[in-house]
Amino acid sequence: MADDRKRPTPLSEALSSYLKSSGFGRRLEQASVIEEWATLVGPQIAAVTEPESVTPDGVLRVRVATAPWASELSLMTPTILARVNAGRKGRIREIRWTPGPVGRTSRTRPT
Repeated sequence: MADDRKRPTPLSEALSSYLKSSGFGRRLEQASVIEEWATLVGPQIAAVTEPESVTPDGVLRVRVATAPWASELSLMTPTILARVNAGRKGRIREIRWTPGPVGRTSRTRPT
């Protein structure tokens, strides 16, 4: 007698399938940019920036320590976007640079 029962699906396959069908996988990849920011942009840019959020439509908001740095980074946006999106399914389509205090740099300054 043939066994018509479906074999159990490995958890990794079930989770992968769910993430793909729900759209969460793309959002997780987009959000991972925030955690990987320093590696993606390098220490000089990371020292004066702080990624804040990624919208569902792929807009990355980054706080920048000074207005001159924000201007410089806006000119570098195509290069930075290429680095950020390399090998990533959850694409970032735009970066919005906002001058303002950067928490990481203020915490590391000597008192």
